[in-house]
Amino acid sequence: MFYARCKSAVLSFVSLVVLLSVPANSENWDHWRGPTRNGVSSEPSGWDGKTWIKDELWRASVGEGSSSPLIVGNQIYLTGWSNNRDTIYCLDARSGKEIWRQSYKSPRYGRVAVGDQSLYSGACSTPEYDLQSGLLCTLSADGDLITWATNKNGQRVWALNLYDRYQAPRRPEVAERRKTQRDYGYTSSPLAINGQLIVEVGGNKGNLVAFDIRDGRELWHSENHDEAGHTGGPVPMTIDGVPCVAVLTLRNLVVTRIDGKNAGKTVAVYPWTTDFANNIATPAISGDSVIITSSYNQSAMCRLRITLRGATKVWENKRIASGVCSPIIDNDRVYWAWRGVHCVDFNTGAELWTGGKVGSQGSCILTNDEQLIVYANKGTLSLVDSAKRSPKEYKELAAKTVLSKTDAWPHVVLAGGRLYCRDRDGNIRCLEISSNLAAETD
Repeated sequence: MFYARCKSAVLSFVSLVVLLSVPANSENWDHWRGPTRNGVSSEPSGWDGKTWIKDELWRASVGEGSSSPLIVGNQIYLTGWSNNRDTIYCLDARSGKEIWRQSYKSPRYGRVAVGDQSLYSGACSTPEYDLQSGLLCTLSADGDLITWATNKNGQRVWALNLYDRYQAPRRPEVAERRKTQRDYGYTSSPLAINGQLIVEVGGNKGNLVAFDIRDGRELWHSENHDEAGHTGGPVPMTIDGVPCVAVLTLRNLVVTRIDGKNAGKTVAVYPWTTDFANNIATPAISGDSVIITSSYNQSAMCRLRITLRGATKVWENKRIASGVCSPIIDNDRVYWAWRGVHCVDFNTGAELWTGGKVGSQGSCILTNDEQLIVYANKGTLSLVDSAKRSPKEYKELAAKTVLSKTDAWPHVVLAGGRLYCRDRDGNIRCLEISSNLAAETD
């Protein structure tokens, strides 16, 4: 008991030290889709009514990949592939100067990859940061799950390979249409929560496996045995007071309990399969509701209500869809950037407006001054009014091309008054949008 209390006190102290090292008025971007894992930022857009992007602060190149950056305090973490190696970079977020790097041998694609290799390569999974332990967790396309001690220049803590341990097969052809088999390797971000690292494995033990984040010890695996999808990863949600995660697998939307002895038990399953294994957009959570969407044969957007007894469809609209961009839910509105920027009524599924020159590549963020920051195509940024500011029509305030060579698959990131944009080749641009907030973090 004494040891447990001391251990708890030490962890609390470490967490406090980490928190105090982060500038008071800035916000970490320490998870896939940001601090609240939903694409919503507590920072302003930087729009002053006339100008938006103030300056380019620095640029860098980190190798191929579609993973997005993470920002913790004044450090930025990135992964990239080149010369048969994956590399993890820690840079100064203000200057772009390298603080440390670690690398390991890794193939350009997962070992059972098939199809569309002209569209992606390298690390596709966004790293995960655990505030309590200070560990950075990465997952390669070939299944190398590794944790790194950020306070020890990225020293490796533990590692395992998901293919080797869990024997995940090549993703099968699951849709009715033939010759649509695709496998992009491991793409989803691990989820660090309450000392657990939850990973969508899709192997012989289950779709999900949870590890002790400190030492890699396996804690539990899910009842559901679906193959892994290609989304950004599991998303936390609470159902009737019970902690759960939602994940869009290759075959279904699955909600799984993560609490105590019930961890791994299935709460709800809702069928959702797609040509080309393209269940890509991460589920969006609001309370007990989940928004799922995809394109191709399953071209639609659907809202589900989840209870501990299963899933109930609230609405489905087959006239709207997102093939790649994960939706944002805010103030009873749903936003995404895929073949235009879209706004939909969360309660009914009715589209309220659409517009903008956005193709298949795109991500978006909602800021605290009710603006959408959209990053799309081969590297174009735009600033768009949300429905709270423009309820009936698409209204673009500003636009700027910051990159132009390869796809803007990596998610745009906002932290400390700076925008971080990356393309598939690994080119990074850091842009100042708020002089005041950026100055406070220097």
